[in-house]
Amino acid sequence: EELQEESGWKLVHGDVLRPPPYPLLLSVSVGTGMQLLGMSLISIVCAMLGFLSPANRGGLLTATLLLFTLMGVPAGYFGSITYKSLRGSQWKTLTMMTGILYPAIIFVIFFMLNLFIWGRGSSGAVPFGTFVALLSMWFCISVPLVFVGAFFGFKQPLADPPVRTNEIPRQVPEQAWYMGAQLTMLIGGILPFGAVFIELF
Repeated sequence: EELQEESGWKLVHGDVLRPPPYPLLLSVSVGTGMQLLGMSLISIVCAMLGFLSPANRGGLLTATLLLFTLMGVPAGYFGSITYKSLRGSQWKTLTMMTGILYPAIIFVIFFMLNLFIWGRGSSGAVPFGTFVALLSMWFCISVPLVFVGAFFGFKQPLADPPVRTNEIPRQVPEQAWYMGAQLTMLIGGILPFGAVFIELF
């Protein structure tokens, strides 16, 4: 019987569950993504049911910020489950990064933009008291909830993997020039930017 060339799933099944180069960053991204997903779904459902009226100015923004804060439990849970399945051991670092990394990036950008608005003396600048309230919600509610979710996530037993990972990684063949990361990011960014630009201008 002639040997058939392996293709598709048979070709990669021994490498799909291999831990990536940066398992910590992947797990933090999964946790924060679940936090955003939970916030978005609940906000959309509440808006559909009429709880968030458009007449109430700022009601949707307040609800999304509060929901993002309360969704710290799913963030810690799913981040820790992912990290545990990738055989990670730095659980304290994971939990702190899940609660702080992405919100800190957004907060710093927002604060820097607000500094320019303050400098221009605009009435649209966010008051300093609001920043204090946001920081209090973040560190007093969201981060402890991430720790609670991570505690339950690390206690959760993992299911057996469906396939066994090969000891030796499979060699990835050389890719064509148009399959590189830079060109893919450029093309992937131009399409949504073009759509938004045409709609706005």
